[in-house]
Amino acid sequence: MAYKITDKCISCGACASECPVGCISQGDDKFVIDSSACISCGTCGGVCPVGAPEEE
Repeated sequence: MAYKITDKCISCGACASECPVGCISQGDDKFVIDSSACISCGTCGGVCPVGAPEEE
């Protein structure tokens, strides 16, 4: 199951810089995860200071 970024996102970019497959990018109001590229490793959730990434 891929991860998604919830509205808790504060756009700090920590998740994008740590993603091993580079599937996280800046969206309009928060970062977004390309679910087709996400490998569900959980790295984004581990580095996010506000816990915004969650498994879908």
